[in-house]
Amino acid sequence: MTHQPVTMHAFVDGKHLETEDSITRENPANPEEIVGYAPLNTIDDTRHAVDVADQAFQKWRHTEISDRVERMKRAISKLRESQEEITGLLSREHGKPVYDANGEMEISIMWMEHACSMAEDLLKDEVKNTEDGQTIIAKDPIGVVSAISPWNYPIALSTIKVAPALLAGNTIIVKPSPLAPLAVQKVLEIIASEFPAGVLNSLNGEADIGVELTSNEKVSKIAFTGGTATGRKIMESAADTIKELTLELGGNDPALILPSFDPNDEKAMRRLVISNFVTAGEICMIAKRIYVPQSMHDEFVEKYKEAADKWIRVGDPSDENVTLGPVNNKEQVEFVQELVDDAKANGAEVTKLGKIMDEELFDQGYYMQPTLVTGVNHDSRIVGEEQFGPTIPIVAYEDVDEGVDLCNDSIFGLTSSVWGEEEEALQVARRIEAGTTMINTAAIQGLDVRYAFGGVKQSGLGREYGEEGLTSYVNTHVINNPNEKDLPFIPE
Repeated sequence: MTHQPVTMHAFVDGKHLETEDSITRENPANPEEIVGYAPLNTIDDTRHAVDVADQAFQKWRHTEISDRVERMKRAISKLRESQEEITGLLSREHGKPVYDANGEMEISIMWMEHACSMAEDLLKDEVKNTEDGQTIIAKDPIGVVSAISPWNYPIALSTIKVAPALLAGNTIIVKPSPLAPLAVQKVLEIIASEFPAGVLNSLNGEADIGVELTSNEKVSKIAFTGGTATGRKIMESAADTIKELTLELGGNDPALILPSFDPNDEKAMRRLVISNFVTAGEICMIAKRIYVPQSMHDEFVEKYKEAADKWIRVGDPSDENVTLGPVNNKEQVEFVQELVDDAKANGAEVTKLGKIMDEELFDQGYYMQPTLVTGVNHDSRIVGEEQFGPTIPIVAYEDVDEGVDLCNDSIFGLTSSVWGEEEEALQVARRIEAGTTMINTAAIQGLDVRYAFGGVKQSGLGREYGEEGLTSYVNTHVINNPNEKDLPFIPE
């Protein structure tokens, strides 16, 4: 089916902002097909957007929480009405299968609904009356928020910031990635249509826009999802004005297979395969390295291959029978292939997994056949670096203590998973250094938006989702009104 290219515009102060130049987004499944065009904004555009958001904040901050919640609920209803159109566009520009794109929309809406359900209780004033007087604990909005989201889950990783920011009384400027700017722009405009002009704004562009959004003195908080190297630069950029930061950064998430795990458990093995390869492996919280007991290694590898070959079907993202589409962009294909080639050059065995549905289509797009890499050690590049693509290494360990040490031997600590008998897995999970550890599941399958999500070590600062994902967008303001009294340790 042929689709006409769409043209998106920046959205500032309640209206489209025209630009001289644009970003062209091709279809990763067929790079000759143009999916659409997004604006290429300038630093002047960015400063204008910040000024608009700052002005809108002066009024928006004083609105009732109930009003903010009702507006967000109306926006959610509109997103539901446009869900099919949005997911189709996301699939074409990103490369993820339609079921995966729809899943991203479902997670986004699920979080927005949950944030609405929590907002009035979490954001209302707490009033404490004692014999000493009265204390009011207010939850004040922070101010203008800069939100920078990545290309792998552009809608979910934008709405994870937009919903709590607006519900808390802040204004926000969102900068999506130029590698997936179209569907998220449509989502942002739908949400913005239910809010006053200037409350929700969106821009598109390259790194210079990001620098302005993270250094402008009128910006009070930065919410960023992306690579750890960029996160370090953002911290430097924010330092001059001591901005609030929420950073969800890189992850090289381990999956620890315990000796009690049954390789013949087809359902569990299928969950593991999905946790490695859903969205072509392009998720920060996906299981990216597997540690297996040496005594189980050969049997585990064989059963893993069987499960992968059953589930993985690489092809056209619009085909309902396809489970994996192309990688999002050429540069990512080259990086992942570089890691696989390095492992192979150093003696690893590389096994191709799954089925290619259409060889001709496969050759024309940014496709990669998923691979299993065995015979590698913990120090290999493909183990130590975040692949962010359709390849998974398996490393053997001698005992559980060594397995835990290998899992923790990383600068990252986003998510992790432990697989085996439940009680043993729960005990071992407490020894893993990560923001989230899942038992007998991993990645999106184990995500629960009701609870906080974020990393330790160099995987980030702060938390999203859960109560913390909402309260991280307010400042606690304590207002004391004590009774008059003499303090015994202060002389008259």
